[in-house]
Amino acid sequence: MSNTPAKIDGLKSSAAGLLRRGADTLRSRAKGGAARGSSEGGEAKPKVLIVVQNLPVPFDRRVWMESTTLANNGYDVTVICPKAKGYNKSYEVIEGIHIYRYTLPIDAQGAVGFVAEFAWCFAATALLTARVGMQRGFDILHVCNPPETFFPLGWAVKATGRKFMFDHHDLSPEMYMAKEESNASKLVHKALLFMEAQTFKAAQICITTNNSHKRIAVERGGMNPDDVFIVRSGPDLTRLEVKTPELEWKAGKTHMVAYLGEICKQDGVDHMVRAMRIIRDEFERTDIHAVFVGGGPHQPAIKEYAAEIGADDLCTFTGRVSDEDLCRVLSSADVGVDPDPRNEWSDQSTMNKIMEYMYFSLPVVAYELTENKFSAQEAAVYAQPNDERELAKTILQVIDDPEMAAKMGDFGRARIVNELSWEHSAPVLLGAYEHLRNK
Repeated sequence: MSNTPAKIDGLKSSAAGLLRRGADTLRSRAKGGAARGSSEGGEAKPKVLIVVQNLPVPFDRRVWMESTTLANNGYDVTVICPKAKGYNKSYEVIEGIHIYRYTLPIDAQGAVGFVAEFAWCFAATALLTARVGMQRGFDILHVCNPPETFFPLGWAVKATGRKFMFDHHDLSPEMYMAKEESNASKLVHKALLFMEAQTFKAAQICITTNNSHKRIAVERGGMNPDDVFIVRSGPDLTRLEVKTPELEWKAGKTHMVAYLGEICKQDGVDHMVRAMRIIRDEFERTDIHAVFVGGGPHQPAIKEYAAEIGADDLCTFTGRVSDEDLCRVLSSADVGVDPDPRNEWSDQSTMNKIMEYMYFSLPVVAYELTENKFSAQEAAVYAQPNDERELAKTILQVIDDPEMAAKMGDFGRARIVNELSWEHSAPVLLGAYEHLRNK
């Protein structure tokens, strides 16, 4: 570890050198942009560059809600993200937001693959950042995790007098341990903690998703609590519409349970598949069907797993769907299920699917996790963690008590509309930006 400071200085120098050519352009555009970016009689809003690696935009709902909120409030917004199926244009403008995308040449598998992917994404993002800096200019760099590999860009833009914000979406060290479990490498875990620490150190402010994440930003990241803002990823109600239930989603059954989300290894969808088999084989119930909405890297494996254990006739896997079809499915369901098992990652994470279920007045069944209980409160019944038989029993408990289910659904919808939807998060986001501008 004796040469770590030298390596960090090298990263700083490399990233700063890549951007230095555009520094003068950035400054001149920032000055000239005051007249162009200001509304009548109002103060000029700066130009924002948002960087996200995990998902393309506008598919990444949180990043898109942030982008449109900023754009609708006078900010000039540019986003850099990877290409993915359905989002393959290298450059386009959507709703006034300039989107630059880069190609991912490999499908990362294993530690070596992910290192290669991270290096590629960093290089592509750095080049596009320099390009945006010279062509459009930006005043604030807003970097989203995972991963926490972009802190050298934060140092570089701060060296040119710009601002750096960290958008703390997820707990990368904990997520890695949840994915890899017994195969986890202590070295990789330490590296993730190091990159997280450097990102917090470089950031002037942090926006994050819940109280657990804020605690980590303060206690592990050393951030001032006044510089950490909780911007919850509540649903954008303008894209959701409750529709008339459609019986075909129930596959001829009386009841339907729904799962929503990208299916990754750590999401516990196998728990829900096994719960469906238990409902049929142990509790002898044949009146319930499950619909799993979403793609994700682990979705094909889960679909195969359902067939392996003889539960494929109980499950429909839709893959990624449009907002229209998402609304049709959730409007037809009787219960929304979040099967994330308890671990250090899940217990401190907000599961957005729960809030979407709540908007559709669905009673929620989930394992008893800290942030699940904050989000859903009385809209959910909580099963003993990591026990799929208890998950199955809890699903049946809700289905077999329609009066309780209706009360849960009404409570959940009211909580979303009155407290947790994006319209309640947007002012916090804008307040965080004002705080950053004044630092």
